[in-house]
Amino acid sequence: MFRIFNKISGDKQMWVYTVLLMLFSFWIVYSASSNLANVYGKSSPLFFGVKHFIHVAIGLLIIFFTHKINPRYFSHLSRVGVPVMALVLLFTLAKGATVGGANASRWIRIPMLGSVQPSTIAFVFLMMFSARFFGKNDLQQINFTQALKSFWIWVFIIVGLILPANLSTAVLVFSMVILVAILAGYPLGELLKVFGMGLLGLVFLILVLKAFPNRLSNRLDTWQSRIENFFQPENQAGNLQLDDKHYQSTQAKIAIAKGGLFGFRPGKSVQKNFLPQSVSDFIYAIIIEEYSLTGGLVILFVYMMLGLRMFIIAKKAHDIYFKLLVLAVGFPIIFQALANMAVAVGLFPVTGQPLPLLSSGGTAIWMTSFAIGIILSVSRNTELQEKGDLEEFVTE
Repeated sequence: MFRIFNKISGDKQMWVYTVLLMLFSFWIVYSASSNLANVYGKSSPLFFGVKHFIHVAIGLLIIFFTHKINPRYFSHLSRVGVPVMALVLLFTLAKGATVGGANASRWIRIPMLGSVQPSTIAFVFLMMFSARFFGKNDLQQINFTQALKSFWIWVFIIVGLILPANLSTAVLVFSMVILVAILAGYPLGELLKVFGMGLLGLVFLILVLKAFPNRLSNRLDTWQSRIENFFQPENQAGNLQLDDKHYQSTQAKIAIAKGGLFGFRPGKSVQKNFLPQSVSDFIYAIIIEEYSLTGGLVILFVYMMLGLRMFIIAKKAHDIYFKLLVLAVGFPIIFQALANMAVAVGLFPVTGQPLPLLSSGGTAIWMTSFAIGIILSVSRNTELQEKGDLEEFVTE
């Protein structure tokens, strides 16, 4: 055991919070997957528990090997990764596979890996690419046309290819890029131009969806209904059929109400049998039902501490690119967690965002692990610089 500890480096507290979330995810996914066992004809939730264990084990390996890489290499990787992911997203939009009834343009099937969600991968690569652009340019002097050709065009392409199938992820991607730009000191006037172009692009897409109702209008209807349902809670008093747009959010609120101050005890959730997304989008509601509001607050606290460690690692980094890289790949993890929790407790419209490191799903776990590995790589680099051991981590 101690040999393993000797082989890991970087911020130890971040390692602890990450591993704690992953370890807890084993039990909560196993507990919450009884509904999936019935839906998919499995005799026991153990199948999904083992599957999740494999995903998490691979995730830990991704963190370990990623944190050993020179963080400078992620800059070069993002230059290749963003154009490649644009092509993959285009292919997915045209030929994507349906998974459990989910929208067909979100997933592709890869031999040995199963169903993969390219938008999650593209998200991380674009954030790496953003850190590279904002970290290496004089943002007060850069020409907007040059920035548009070399950077913003790729942001619009990636977001535009994600948007038709997954509005919430597209909005989150665009928002995170804008946030990193603000932190990097990008001129406000230039950001307003970018925001205006993004708004025009969204309006154009909506018009296209309206013009071709037989192609993609189902997603437009979904966006509209989720927003309307959120702002018209009185509709939730209606009959709760399986196809009711309020069904999952209502069942999540019931789970939270049942959890109360004491909880149903681990593994004793009732609402997991009525929530189709009990192991992913609404897993936080199951956590509160089984572990009470106190358990839910503990999970929130762990994510906040994880975010705090990201800030500390970014502050300690000796290079602006490293600082922005940590924030660029780290912010989305915390924002996704907050969005997932807000949806579960009814503070936000249904988005479909997972709870990082806790929700089931291979792609999400692996890319979150990759992002954490990147952050730990920067932390490791900082430690080596402070020790004067720069043989392995040579800066440009």
